[in-house]
Amino acid sequence: MRKILLAGITALLTITAFAQTKGPIISWDEASYNFGDIKESDGPATHKFEFTNKGDAPLVVTYVKPSCGCTTSEYTKEPVMPGAKGFVSATYDPNGRPGPFNKSISVTTNCTPEVTTIRFSGKVIEKEKTLADLHPRTIGALNVENNHISLLKVKNTEVREDSTSIANLTDKPLTISFRNVPKHISAEAVPATLQPNQKGKIVVKFDATQRSDWGFVMDKVTVAINDDTNNNKNLLSVSATIEEDFSKYSDEQLANAPKLVFNESSFNFGSITEGEKVNHTFTFRNDGKQDLIIRKISTSCGCTVVDKKTDIIKPGESSSIDITFNSAGKSNRQNKSITIICNDPKNPQQILHIVGDVKKKQ
Repeated sequence: MRKILLAGITALLTITAFAQTKGPIISWDEASYNFGDIKESDGPATHKFEFTNKGDAPLVVTYVKPSCGCTTSEYTKEPVMPGAKGFVSATYDPNGRPGPFNKSISVTTNCTPEVTTIRFSGKVIEKEKTLADLHPRTIGALNVENNHISLLKVKNTEVREDSTSIANLTDKPLTISFRNVPKHISAEAVPATLQPNQKGKIVVKFDATQRSDWGFVMDKVTVAINDDTNNNKNLLSVSATIEEDFSKYSDEQLANAPKLVFNESSFNFGSITEGEKVNHTFTFRNDGKQDLIIRKISTSCGCTVVDKKTDIIKPGESSSIDITFNSAGKSNRQNKSITIICNDPKNPQQILHIVGDVKKKQ
């Protein structure tokens, strides 16, 4: 009797377990695919991942999520009956993406588990770039690699040279000259006249000894094409961050140099209502052995105004910088910076922060 009872329980558990496996079941023909080498010039490549519903209830694909904006996907919208097939496609856009790729698509269904993942990979063979590809920006009729030449860090004793590539994609010659050029900059087009479909460059020299400024600076040069002297909208930007040259300082000079020390580098004003102003004073001292000179103070926003007491601080003396933050037109978390440039060779640039929250007016 006991054996019969145990057999009955076992049969019941088996039937229950079998019943629990019922429902839609997704079975992929393949869960990964390698495109191999695809050419960027051929455009998007597509592969269709097929699956079979091996369950006993309709299978519904409710959502697909590619791992990258470079991928789009289509899928079977109607319910897939038991024994029938459905698909999820992967279309990869290789434009501007040379080299290997390895992507995935998360597929959500009414199966258990709800989410399965399919993967695809390959390698994009970069297309040969045309003159237009290499010179995507324009200055008037002239195509340029970049209309902004960034010289990055430049010592105040240095003359730096850089260039940007240019091309004539018109059907007529273009003669290039320059106007409104600051005294610390020289600009030259090489060659001065570009024939149709010819490439050249604009060479810029930046003389920091003539700029009389510190930190980040930006200049604009007018590019005149075919002697168009009336057009001041064709501009080339030239930027640099001018730093003081301490490279020739001896150990003795460094030991006797000024030293800028702030009592605090950040101030949190808490929470204020839009339109309110915040005032704060940052105090500092010169812990060095020579006069400390404040070269320049700049802020990250026109909403922040700075008032310094003096430019020169004697050894052992203290001074302060008054900051006023105007929250008009601001909301949510604010983080404004104040950059101080000085003649402290170990810390020639220091950044202060004023932070807090601005609540919208009710």
